[in-house]
Amino acid sequence: MTDHVPAVLEASDCSADAALKLVSDTHSVLHRPLTDPKKRPFVKNAILARISLQDLAAIGECLEPIVLKERMVLQEPKRQVEHVYFIETGLVSLRVVAAGSMLETAVIGHRGVVGASFLWGGHLSTHQAVVLFPGSAHRIRVEDFRRVIKERPELRERLFQYVQALTFQCVQTGLCGVRHDREQRLASWLCLASDAVDARVLPVTHDYLSCVLGLRRAGVTETLIRFEEQGLIRKMRGLLQIDDRESLEQKACCCYKLVSSAYASSRSDVSVKEPVG
Repeated sequence: MTDHVPAVLEASDCSADAALKLVSDTHSVLHRPLTDPKKRPFVKNAILARISLQDLAAIGECLEPIVLKERMVLQEPKRQVEHVYFIETGLVSLRVVAAGSMLETAVIGHRGVVGASFLWGGHLSTHQAVVLFPGSAHRIRVEDFRRVIKERPELRERLFQYVQALTFQCVQTGLCGVRHDREQRLASWLCLASDAVDARVLPVTHDYLSCVLGLRRAGVTETLIRFEEQGLIRKMRGLLQIDDRESLEQKACCCYKLVSSAYASSRSDVSVKEPVG
């Protein structure tokens, strides 16, 4: 099904070889004995970066590096979840697919994971997960991860907090699609994607934005031209650069701040708010 979805151009500084070296280097560090209990190995994934050194060492034994290539399908709906992916770089699009149509419900970058739905007791995926921007990740087999989180309850709790925020984003996205206008939704998506990859240059096309947001391409182009005239963004071939982030956030609907707050809460052990229209 992903063949029918317009692709984005691959980022020039994220070749497969470079991504593999980066994640492999991190992977080798995770497997080393903790000779200095005060010194953490570097990982970009926000969940792995926040867990205890003991939990990191326990899960590190089962992690394997993987390069995320554009359009790679990490999970399909109604299929058994085999791996959990801790994203290091790049961006993954989480989608609901039905009757030949697709709606993106969330984007997942370095602060999250793909495939954690098994925590709710299900064995089958409810979403399709497709790599939007290429990058790298650490993955672990579900059966290994079940064992690790059973032995490490703090790690399980940390993951539950993230999944709660992700679920909030999925629900809020559905409300956003029927409550907010094109300009608000586009601004919100750009801000969320920028946060997810921790960058202001996004390799995304008008076609893709039109597809995932369910908007007419002409309307997307018109809105992006207006954003550019206002100095908020700059469009290049296959790329979009955010120049005035503060003003772009002001254009976004309330969903952006609510979703951002949900992820911030998951990192600070504060409860997530109810979805708001």
